[in-house]
Amino acid sequence: MADSKLMKSLRLPLRFIIALWAIHIFQFVTGWSFAYLGVFPRSVEGLKGILFAPLIHGDFMHLLNNSIPLFATSALILFFYPRVAIRSFVMIYLLTGLAVWLFGNLVFAERVAYHIGASGVVYGLVSFIFWTGVFRRNLKSIVLGLLVAFYYSGMFLGILPNQEGISWESHLLGGVVGIFVAFWYKDELEADEAPVKYSWEEEDANENQSYFLDRDVFEKTREQRLREQRDRENNGGGWFSSGTW
Repeated sequence: MADSKLMKSLRLPLRFIIALWAIHIFQFVTGWSFAYLGVFPRSVEGLKGILFAPLIHGDFMHLLNNSIPLFATSALILFFYPRVAIRSFVMIYLLTGLAVWLFGNLVFAERVAYHIGASGVVYGLVSFIFWTGVFRRNLKSIVLGLLVAFYYSGMFLGILPNQEGISWESHLLGGVVGIFVAFWYKDELEADEAPVKYSWEEEDANENQSYFLDRDVFEKTREQRLREQRDRENNGGGWFSSGTW
């Protein structure tokens, strides 16, 4: 059963990576460039990049750098979060492209260019895995989020602006989109997930247990306590009865 789930989790990411390499090899062999299919911010022509930009890469190194983390993070989401995996990937894919179209090249307006590559999606997936652990608060998600954050910690440098030849906007906006998608699906727990309960959350569950003193004893006014003491004395008793030992 586990092997079947693992193979299913690897199959779709592998097919997607093969498609990316096939597209780039076709560009390399024919000499054509599909860069015009990238996202061109705030232009009608650039809207098509929302669909096609992650499929296009500048060179083999660019493609290789994206292929490994894209395959790994996609497989992790499919394996650990199968209930929301496909929907999460599609949202990250499309919303990252839309965000780049809306906000790309705002900081360095003189560098308006096509944004290509799947790196924005990669940042979105990494962000999704980490923040899912934060929002869902179950042991599996927390451990998985910490492992991904540790392994891909170097990626945080990619969101810094003014990097020549790097679409840092795609990285930054992809990360923001990943946070949004993780929050959007935070309540759709998998069958093996149970939120971690902290001590202050368990107080309500302990309210029904017995206590040495009444729970409202410290909430009574001095007058109320004196009145209760007089009532006990009038009924023949006090704090301690005078019976024999």
